[in-house]
Amino acid sequence: MTTTTTSQPALPNGIVRFEDYTAKKKLTPQSTEMGQNQFLTLFTTQLKNQNPLDPMKNEAFVAQLAQFSQLEATTAMKNSLDSMVSSMKSDRMLAGSSLIGRKVAVPDGPATLLSGQPVTGSVDLPTGADGVKFEVYNDKGQLVRSQILGAQTTGTMNLSWDGLDDNGQAMADGNYRFKVTASSNGVTSTPTVNTLSTVRSVSSAGTADDAWLLGVDGGKTISLSDVKRIGY
Repeated sequence: MTTTTTSQPALPNGIVRFEDYTAKKKLTPQSTEMGQNQFLTLFTTQLKNQNPLDPMKNEAFVAQLAQFSQLEATTAMKNSLDSMVSSMKSDRMLAGSSLIGRKVAVPDGPATLLSGQPVTGSVDLPTGADGVKFEVYNDKGQLVRSQILGAQTTGTMNLSWDGLDDNGQAMADGNYRFKVTASSNGVTSTPTVNTLSTVRSVSSAGTADDAWLLGVDGGKTISLSDVKRIGY
């Protein structure tokens, strides 16, 4: 059996076969939204092809122009808002980067002992306390120092550790943890202790509210909104 192959004749430049055109069009994403250029093209085409015996009335003409003007205004507003949001993000990142290397008060952050220098912190006591116990733990969770500080008034209570254990021995440099136990009217609580940590990095959380995250000592990451104080 003999098979005959028929070749398609070549077409002039700029001319494509209908089959090729429809196949390519199916692969091309089609926008379902009318943009500014499409609206203007449709509007001018409508004017060119209107019935001269029954032209578009002034009210309809004004309404069409109003739609076009509204589209332009909406597009311009969106571009302006996008630019503003981008600028605000840059400003916030710049503001956050200024914290790198600075000390901030971090909730439940590490208490970093360096060269035997005193380590400070603070705790909020909204209703005061009849008695307060202040404890220091090392990075293995072992208790190294315990102090009874007695009754405290309402407000912020400042804490300070001299770097010594209960036997008066100097502790090695490193990260420790402060714990406060407060008693009031027979009720015991462990309020959050804020300690000073150095900001090491700033990054975006990538969330809808565009929160910023701070990397601090001890590998801890906190939200910028959680910072209680910058320095002491």
